Amino acid sequence: MLNWRRLLRVSNRSFFAFIFLFSLSTSCLYFIYVSPGIANTYYFMVQAQGIMLRDNVRTFGHMIRLYTNKNGTLNGTDYPDGSNSSEVIAQPIAYLPENFTYAQNLPCPEKLPSMKGHIDVNMTEIPMEKILQRFSRSSDMGPAGHWKPRDCKPRWKVAILIPFRNRHEHLPILFQYLIPLLQNQRLQFAFYVIEQTGSQPFNRAMLFNVGFKEAMKDLDWDCLVFHDVDHIPENDRNYYGCGQMPRHFAAKLDKYMYILPYSEFFGGVSGLTVEQFRKINGFPNAFWGWGGEDDDLWNRVHFAGFNVSRPEGDLGKYKSIPHHHRGEVQFLGRYKLLRYSKERQHLDGLNNLNYTPKITLCSLYKNITVNLHPELAPIPDY
Repeated sequence: MLNWRRLLRVSNRSFFAFIFLFSLSTSCLYFIYVSPGIANTYYFMVQAQGIMLRDNVRTFGHMIRLYTNKNGTLNGTDYPDGSNSSEVIAQPIAYLPENFTYAQNLPCPEKLPSMKGHIDVNMTEIPMEKILQRFSRSSDMGPAGHWKPRDCKPRWKVAILIPFRNRHEHLPILFQYLIPLLQNQRLQFAFYVIEQTGSQPFNRAMLFNVGFKEAMKDLDWDCLVFHDVDHIPENDRNYYGCGQMPRHFAAKLDKYMYILPYSEFFGGVSGLTVEQFRKINGFPNAFWGWGGEDDDLWNRVHFAGFNVSRPEGDLGKYKSIPHHHRGEVQFLGRYKLLRYSKERQHLDGLNNLNYTPKITLCSLYKNITVNLHPELAPIPDY
């Protein structure tokens, strides 16, 4: 009997030791798996602090130089040669006055009086029903969210593509601010929400390729805006038209202290014309999980000979909705793929994509549901 009790105690200890070691090892593996995204976020924040400090030092040094040279120049200017050519002074952007009227048969102006500038963004969750009541009845929204102005001819036709999975609380917040922005800019637009189902890691890039193919079945769009659901614009003068594509709209994110993390950053909200998107063969399909697809898109754009533009000043400010659930897994293979961006560009993209969509027409958008897996976009050896 005594031996049995000793054996039972040993078995219990072994069982609890196994549970402890299993939990510890699982936690360590999970941390290793998700740590790249956490590390990137903190790295960008530290980098932003460094950039702010550097710019403040430069500004302070410039003020000292101006003060020192104020009475020492030969011609009364801040520059010895009197040309003032070493810096370009930004001129104020002229927007049309409130009483401006425009004709129905002429293209809508790009700097309208309805574009007021700064937007006070409230991240409080709002039911989709309230958004539907607000816009579907009172703003002439057409089927599946199509809208175009009636008081002038729309200058651009813009398809807004939104990759989506398990973000139902974010979508109404985005619509609350993005629909008025696009209407104030007098753009013809429609929303395409491309929703991924199944158990595979989230593939943001492939969803955009699917959205492009489906959107082009509806209308001859001029350009496409690739818009994350959790990025809310803070300025309605950040023009979503197609004239300066390729364009990176979300140049200043609040989570990065409104500073560009690195010069090749192309994430959050970006846009290309239809012709440009076809020329670069769309997004890559091989990025499963978080990270890398925007950097690959940047590479594709530059390999094709295009230059990316960004909004000036505070126009490119965006707020990022805090996530209330665990984020998508990290794609640890992205660094290897990025090393071969040029070789993969014409092999992986629009030309090797296969999918079977399920289409649902909602009041404010077209929902395109797809179950993605790697076999839908086979990549030949390169």
